[in-house]
Amino acid sequence: MSAAPSSRLSPDAPPADVPVMQVIFGLMLAILLGALEQSIVAVVLPDIALQLNGFEDMAWVISAYLVASTVVTPIYGKLSDVLGRRSVLTFSIILFLLASIACALATTMPMLIVARILQGLGGGGLISVSQATIADVVPLRERGKYQGYVSGVWAVASMAGPVIGGYLAHFLSWRWIFWINIPLALIALVVVRRALRHLPVSGRKHKIDYLGALLFGGGLSGVLVFLTRLGQGHSPLEPQTIGLLAAGLIGMVVFVWQERRATDPVIPLAMLGVPTVAICCLTLFLCFFQLIAMSVLLPLRFQVVGGAAADTAALRLVPLTLAIPFGAYVSGRLMSWSGRYKPLQMTGCLVAPVAIVALAFTPPQSVTLAALVMIVLGLSIGLQLPSGLVATQNAVPPQQVGIATALTAFSRLLGGAVGVAVLTTVLIALLRHSGVAVSDMRGGEDVLMSMFRRAMSGGDHGDAAAVRVAAERAFRVLFLMSAAVSLIAPFFVARLKETTLRGSPAAAAKAAATAE
Repeated sequence: MSAAPSSRLSPDAPPADVPVMQVIFGLMLAILLGALEQSIVAVVLPDIALQLNGFEDMAWVISAYLVASTVVTPIYGKLSDVLGRRSVLTFSIILFLLASIACALATTMPMLIVARILQGLGGGGLISVSQATIADVVPLRERGKYQGYVSGVWAVASMAGPVIGGYLAHFLSWRWIFWINIPLALIALVVVRRALRHLPVSGRKHKIDYLGALLFGGGLSGVLVFLTRLGQGHSPLEPQTIGLLAAGLIGMVVFVWQERRATDPVIPLAMLGVPTVAICCLTLFLCFFQLIAMSVLLPLRFQVVGGAAADTAALRLVPLTLAIPFGAYVSGRLMSWSGRYKPLQMTGCLVAPVAIVALAFTPPQSVTLAALVMIVLGLSIGLQLPSGLVATQNAVPPQQVGIATALTAFSRLLGGAVGVAVLTTVLIALLRHSGVAVSDMRGGEDVLMSMFRRAMSGGDHGDAAAVRVAAERAFRVLFLMSAAVSLIAPFFVARLKETTLRGSPAAAAKAAATAE
């Protein structure tokens, strides 16, 4: 009789010989690499576009990485189950390192985008395998605390990326935002190899659904390219544009059909039938929709509207950079203490849209006020990061924690990819149709390139001032749209049924009372 509970709970207990803190440190380095590369190019996008003469493809420098890492996240999760976390994470770091070198050596925008795709293929493994490993070595009741640390690293990397990128571009060159990955990747590789050598290889056999991954990647890419073409001024009625959208939607429909019939699907759609899993994945999707998009849009707004230099615009993100990990840390601690997650999620998702609306009406020149609003936004985002993941892991049997973790990682990455693609596309479309950008064009010069050159040329003469006014209108509309999207989350979180975390003090007391 006593063996059953022990067997059921054993997956929540780490192997006895694993040095947990050493493992967590190695995983934090890996996550730092993957998250940093999502946003480090944000501030220097105009410089890259001007030098490589590819302003129309600017959004894909970020989206290529996000889409690629999103597509491979579930594949890496399954491969690490079969081959072991250590070997798969090692491969991911090496691929990421080689792709970073290719990015630094790129001489054209297409070359850079291809290299960024390869970077994403490596970065997806850094994130998903690291999250799955934490579930292997940390008991569930302590996971909130450790996820707070990891979420803090993720958030700091995502928001500090523009700061680092701005300074490297200002004092050296934009290429150094990729060269800097080499020492970081080498350190991460050494630490991870040493830290994870204690983890056993499961040896379980899986039939990986490569067709499902291919259908998903193709379908999502078609939709994102469709959105990007709209932002570039292409008519939605053009045959090529319609074809991209149709192919993307068909690919996604066939993907759903394939996942329903696959023996071991790459994305377990059945798990989304668990209400807690579905709601938490949705809130994490929306959370990263805002997080990654803000890391791209805020620096651009500070530069184009506020006239700030790249390094100054990057420094102004520091309040947001510091507030997110603090919110994640507080969230993790409160979960470990109380065993509850719903109040944290509800507080975060209610405050976030209010803060984004406040940002829309805060002049970018008001440094102090903008910093205060960014702190509030950062805290609201930070509260949601560890609570959503731990709630999902708590809602499934211990044997399925790895699959659930991969699903939440996929939701976060998908939210970032869609957020950047949609909001950047809308921004470009708004700027194109502002009327100011198309005045006095020289020859066949790109409309957007002309607008950004004039806006960042400095001075308060009529042309530059008119461009900045038009840009501020576009950013305001964009922020209000972003806030409207984030309003979806509270309605779903209100329907979330809270269950006391397994292994928490409250759960232990309840179990003891039942036994008596």
